[in-house]
Amino acid sequence: MCVDLILFPLDTIKTRLQSPQGFKKAGGFRGIYAGVPSAAVGSFPNAAAFFVTYEYVKCMLHTASPPYLTPVTHMVAASCGEVVACLIRVPSEVVKQRAQVSPSSGTFKVLSNTLYQEGIQGLYRGYKSTVLREIPFSLVQFPLWESLKDLWSWKQGHVVDSWQSAACGAFAGGFAAAVTTPLDVAKTRIMLAKAGSSTASGNILSALHGVWRSQGLPGLFAGVVPRMTAISLGGFIFLGTYDKTRSLLL
Repeated sequence: MCVDLILFPLDTIKTRLQSPQGFKKAGGFRGIYAGVPSAAVGSFPNAAAFFVTYEYVKCMLHTASPPYLTPVTHMVAASCGEVVACLIRVPSEVVKQRAQVSPSSGTFKVLSNTLYQEGIQGLYRGYKSTVLREIPFSLVQFPLWESLKDLWSWKQGHVVDSWQSAACGAFAGGFAAAVTTPLDVAKTRIMLAKAGSSTASGNILSALHGVWRSQGLPGLFAGVVPRMTAISLGGFIFLGTYDKTRSLLL
């Protein structure tokens, strides 16, 4: 939750860069904390759902699989974690992103308008595209994070410290953020599209094609710098703190 709140301005800038109306019309640098209540409410249960699932699946698969399949174990565990966490993350993300590109509308107003116009389904618009973004992201980030920690531990002859785990998390998160940015752009367009439009249907390939046709490659990587920066810093704080807390509790 600390990571989400501290780095929220970078997330707002990223969302506005990816918005179909353009950065300035979406609010520019004004009201960069618009939508923050939604992020604050969803952050804790979202992270809890992910790591409870991730650790449970990882532990279950570790006992039944040989050591050379460890990266696959991490991939499967991370993917399962994302599918479960997105049940909480998507409604929070929909409200947050709509508030970010309409800074004059409060979070509660955005939530009530969404429910009135689209019902509960409106809060889950973009669920498939979010899962299709998060799974490739996790397939890159978590095996890379675990592998970097194992390599560093082997090099120095003992288990990595929490700050070393944090550094591995920052690199893994930044790299994963860069390669999955087009999927993030598609997810943003789907969540922000007008109800009833072709983009709002949730077809991620159609959304990617629309961005490619109108803006080309730069459009597909809109917001890549703030996204990489936020996720790298977030990975450093989040995964480092997670590893330290986990070792203390266990």
